[in-house]
Amino acid sequence: MTSSNKEKTVLVTGGTGFAGVHCILQLLNAGYKVKTTLRSLQRKQEVIGMLRHGGATATDNVSFIVTDLSNDANWDLAAENCEYVLHVASPILLTIPKHEDEVIRPAVEGTLRVLKAAKNAGVKRVVLTSSFGAVGYSHTDASKPITEEDWTNPNDKHLSAYLKSKTLAEKAAWDFITRQGNGLELAVINPVAIFGPTLGPDMSTGFEILRRLLNGSMKAIPNITFGIVDVRDVADLHIRAMTNPAAKGQRFLAVAGETMQLPEVAALIKNKMGAVAQKVPTRTLPDWVVRIAALFSPVAKNIAPQLSRNKKTSNQKAKTLLGWQPRCNEEAILSAVKSMVEFGLIK
Repeated sequence: MTSSNKEKTVLVTGGTGFAGVHCILQLLNAGYKVKTTLRSLQRKQEVIGMLRHGGATATDNVSFIVTDLSNDANWDLAAENCEYVLHVASPILLTIPKHEDEVIRPAVEGTLRVLKAAKNAGVKRVVLTSSFGAVGYSHTDASKPITEEDWTNPNDKHLSAYLKSKTLAEKAAWDFITRQGNGLELAVINPVAIFGPTLGPDMSTGFEILRRLLNGSMKAIPNITFGIVDVRDVADLHIRAMTNPAAKGQRFLAVAGETMQLPEVAALIKNKMGAVAQKVPTRTLPDWVVRIAALFSPVAKNIAPQLSRNKKTSNQKAKTLLGWQPRCNEEAILSAVKSMVEFGLIK
């Protein structure tokens, strides 16, 4: 902890979220005061409980603001007197959208609300949580790794509404800074699949694939490949991007190292987690089966485009520019599974 941090307040949007609460935890441990946004104060004690589970002692240094990405209320209040903003929250949709704009508009408009409030409050820098989805889905040169120079093409007709929303929201953020930022600084974090320990019983979306492996509901494993990063390292990278002058105007891919195939993930859990992993399947699903199933199944339709996609991704920029040193894939996965067992999330 540094004494200078005690005078600084950081706004973290989305305090109940998997990455958001880890950001708050690390900020408190570094001595900062933190404001965080909730959709309802009914979840305040839940956040405090997660922070205490993670080892935080200074939970009195967290304050809570009720606000929502879908409207303007309280955003100026949330950003008031803050030195930095970590915009980690994403809009929540409880039903499958009938049109992609139901996903895209809240993502874009919510991001702009946060940026406008930050500018109005005289915030120094915003760190935006974007996604690998905004970087790596139009990369076609298999001989070169995906880097921060790459962008997903939002006009790709095969792109899901979620991936398109992440791309357009990040583009809108950079455009805002260029056109009307008025000195406000921006840095962006683009994480791959986030694992690591959960601090509470609410599972993040990415944990669903682990749950299905562990509870036996996935009988055979599609041969999809993805990058992995530990949530603790995602939070660490946010704070490095918040404070390091070199991060101004930069994007950073958050990926631990080499990609893994889902059968490799299953084998790791099977080998390391003993009785907990007894239902984890060992059979790999042939690609042609997934592609045929995609004609009839929405789940398979989402998986099929991933089967042959190159996702080799470089983390060199974050390591070189910010001194970031992420944990390995294995630790991210196994710590996630152990925390799921701890909270009784595997039936």
